[in-house]
Amino acid sequence: MARRVGVFGGAFDPPHVAHAELARAAMDQLALDELRILPTGDAWHKSRPLSPAPHRLAMARLAFADLPRVVVDDRELRRAGPTYTVDTLRELLAEQPQAQLFLVMGEDQAAALTSWHDWETVVALAVIVVAGRAATPGETRAALPPQARFQPLALPAMPASATAIRSLVRSGRPIADLVAPGVASYIDRHHLYQQT
Repeated sequence: MARRVGVFGGAFDPPHVAHAELARAAMDQLALDELRILPTGDAWHKSRPLSPAPHRLAMARLAFADLPRVVVDDRELRRAGPTYTVDTLRELLAEQPQAQLFLVMGEDQAAALTSWHDWETVVALAVIVVAGRAATPGETRAALPPQARFQPLALPAMPASATAIRSLVRSGRPIADLVAPGVASYIDRHHLYQQT
């Protein structure tokens, strides 16, 4: 049997409870042997500057620490130049040639998949797993290129977004329900997100 390896990338600026729920759902619903959490390096598609990589990596380690078989992987932070998913998938397959890769993403990322760097290779290397609440699997499938192998991932509604959390921190409001306790204290200790 091929090892089933999930790949879940993102800015994780900060990682929050919805990220952890998505990781749990992916482990359970996809029967993964391992889930790689990959904080993005030089995010070519992000319009705002990200928090420094060491902070995002430390928060990701805190956010996912209690999930078995979940590995926070810093390879994209160590890579020079723009971070492309296709490079990460190739590296993982070189390390685990027998693995079946499952690339986990949200509906917004799935809708933009054909704008990704070398997206044709991305869909050839990994099953595209789309986590969503609103869309039916048929609707999500229609947003993907026809050659993509696809699997839906059911998620409960989660009232958390990194943008909203950064805004709450800036305005001095509590975030305890939206991030893991270790992440909340890390943000406080390092005075993150206090500037606009």
